[in-house]
Amino acid sequence: MKLVKSLFLGSVAGLAAVAGAQAADLPSKKAAAVEYVRVCSTYGAGFFYIPGTETCLRVGGRVRAEYRYLEPLTRAEDSIGFRARGRVQLDARTATAYGLLRTFVRLEITRNTGVYAGGGVSSSAEAAQAFIQFGGLTAGRAPSFFVNQDLPTTNWGTVGGFYDFPDVNLLAYTFSFGNGFSASLSLEDGEGTNVAGAPYFSPAGERVPDVVANVKYAGTWGSAQLSGVVHQLRSAAIAGPTGLGFIPDTEYGWAVSGQVGINLPMIAAGDALWVAATYADGALSYLGLGTSNSVGSTLADVAEAYYNPVTGDIDTGAGWGVFAGIRHYWTPTIRQSLFGSYVSVSYDNSGSLIGLPDFNEWRVGSNLIWSPVSGLDIGVEVLYANMDRDPVGLVAGSSDDRWEGRLRIQRDF
Repeated sequence: MKLVKSLFLGSVAGLAAVAGAQAADLPSKKAAAVEYVRVCSTYGAGFFYIPGTETCLRVGGRVRAEYRYLEPLTRAEDSIGFRARGRVQLDARTATAYGLLRTFVRLEITRNTGVYAGGGVSSSAEAAQAFIQFGGLTAGRAPSFFVNQDLPTTNWGTVGGFYDFPDVNLLAYTFSFGNGFSASLSLEDGEGTNVAGAPYFSPAGERVPDVVANVKYAGTWGSAQLSGVVHQLRSAAIAGPTGLGFIPDTEYGWAVSGQVGINLPMIAAGDALWVAATYADGALSYLGLGTSNSVGSTLADVAEAYYNPVTGDIDTGAGWGVFAGIRHYWTPTIRQSLFGSYVSVSYDNSGSLIGLPDFNEWRVGSNLIWSPVSGLDIGVEVLYANMDRDPVGLVAGSSDDRWEGRLRIQRDF
C-alpha cells in the first residue's frame, strides 16, 4: 500500500514538472497597462482627468422640487403650482500656452403646473448655458457681462428682476490687469433684451448688437463692478407726419449700473451682502423688466421706446432701481437671507398720451434654508410686492399688492 502511494505521488510530481517546463516554452502575452482615472485638483473639487488627456472634467447637476403659493385675484386663477427641474452640466478645462481653455454646457429640463405655468401644464428643455472660454475670450450663451457674477446668492423669487437677469448669446473679451482688476467688452444679443412692442413701438430688424462693457475688481473682501450698455432702437415704417411709410430716426438706449458684493466673515462664516443700483434710458430690460409689469391686479405696460404722437419721433422710457440682499448663517447648516428692490419708471408727459403710465414698484422678501448634508437645501421663502401706478386707474375691488411663498427642496452635485 505504501508502495502504491509512493508511485502515485511521484507520478503527479513528474507530470507537474513536465507541464511547467512546457508552459515555460510557450510565448507569453503582456497585459495592457490599466489607465486609472486621476484626480485633478487644479480647478477645485470634483474635477478628474479624462483618461489619455490633460483635460480636466467635472460632471455636475441639480434636481429641484419647488412648490409655490401665489395670492389669487379671481376664483378662476390657480393659487398653487408645482415645479420639477433637472440640470446636467459639464465643465471641461485644459491649461494651454495661451491661457485656460474651458468648455461649459448646462442643460435645464423643467416641468411646471399651476401658477408656474400661468395655468395648466408646461414643459421646457433648453441649453441654459453653452460657451467656450480661451484666454480672455468668451463665446456662446453665458451670463451677461452687465451683471457681476460674484455677487452672493440670496433670493429665489424675482427681486426687481435684476439679480435674475437671463443668460444671453454673446461674444466677449476680458482683459486682466492683475491684482484683481479686469475689464470686459461684450457684444450681446439685443433681441433677447428688447421689451418694446406694439402698439407703442414696432422694432425693425436688428443691425447692431447690445454693446456691454464693465470694469471689475475682485478681492478677498468681495467684488465691485461698474457696467454700461448701449442698445439700438430701430423702428419699422409707420404712418407719420409725412404720410404712410414714415421711418423715424434710429435711437440708442443705454444703461449704467454699479454692483458691490461684500463678504462678512467677522459676523459668521459665509455671511455676505450685495447692493446694486441701475439707471436705464431706452434699455428698461436692464432693470429686469419685461413687456409688462403687474402686481396684484395693477398692470403697467413696459416699453423701452414708443412713438411720440405729437412729433412722430421715437421717445424712450427711463427708469432707475436699487437692489440689495444680505445672507447670514445662524449655524453652519442654517442660513437666512433678506432682500428687496425698488424700481421707478417714467415716460414723461408724452407717454401718458398713449396710455403708458409712470409707475413705481417695491419688493421685499426673506428665506430660511436648512442644509442637513452638503449639497442639499430645504427651505421656505416669502415675498411681498407693491406697485403704485400713475394714474392708478383701478376698478373697484382691485389690488396693488400681492403675497407669494415657496417651499424648495434642492440637491446640487
